[in-house]
Amino acid sequence: MSPSISTVQSMTGFARREGTSGRARWVWELRSVNGKGLDLRLRLPPGLDHLEAEARRLAGAALTRGNLQLGLTLASGEAAVEAVINEDALAAVLALKERLGDRVDPAPLRFDTLLTLRGIVDFREQSETEADRAARDADILAGLSGALADLVAMREREGAALVNVLLGQIARIETLARQIEADPSRSPAAIAERLAGQLAAVLGTGVSVDADRLHQEVALIATKADLREEIDRLTSHVTAARDLLAAGGPVGRKLDFLAQEFNRESNTICSKSNSAAVTAAGIELKVVIDQFREQVQNLE
Repeated sequence: MSPSISTVQSMTGFARREGTSGRARWVWELRSVNGKGLDLRLRLPPGLDHLEAEARRLAGAALTRGNLQLGLTLASGEAAVEAVINEDALAAVLALKERLGDRVDPAPLRFDTLLTLRGIVDFREQSETEADRAARDADILAGLSGALADLVAMREREGAALVNVLLGQIARIETLARQIEADPSRSPAAIAERLAGQLAAVLGTGVSVDADRLHQEVALIATKADLREEIDRLTSHVTAARDLLAAGGPVGRKLDFLAQEFNRESNTICSKSNSAAVTAAGIELKVVIDQFREQVQNLE
């Protein structure tokens, strides 16, 4: 069964989104690294603290694990300028012009003349309305949603690559388990021969040995030499690991637990081994399991 690798995420990724809203220019930068849970660190410009709750909600909906840094920068472009006319002052000037008539200046009152009169026309930056601020906030949050989607896409690409590595390591674990299972030292004849030699060595000392006690000791040695349970558990863990990768989603913690179980079985195999070949395979098994666990630490 082939795994749905597109749904397995690495916890490492980066994303950047930028855009404009009105005369404001915003930039989101997102960075994600390994973490035991979801740790969000949000940096917002002064005056935009009211966006924090929604930004955290969006991030929490998109990701489940990782140390995530979200940074927003905001810059204002050139301000729009508007002309504000003092209607009362203008009316007073026009009334004065009409009252004086031709006694002062018979020419019509020119526009450029009006502009030179103090208090008639005032030029100032166009004020931002509540609707403008709401539209800007909506654009910024939409940009964050896009950046989170980009981050998830990158984490999934990294996850797909990790899945291929993990599947190779799982296959190697399975191969080593089969190699240990097939080792000649595990055959009943080999175990019997080894026990016979040990028994002969004991009897050769001339020490009196209780038959019942001897039977118990032989049975205990035979039990300790048997690796059947460890091999069966390794095979079961191999199947479980493949099933987890096939299911996809946030499987990092479960795979980390399986890595611990893999390691437990490999330790037991090495401690029980009475064969150089089995010991060598057990040591290589431990190396592959350590590599497997190291890669699993990167998965969500």
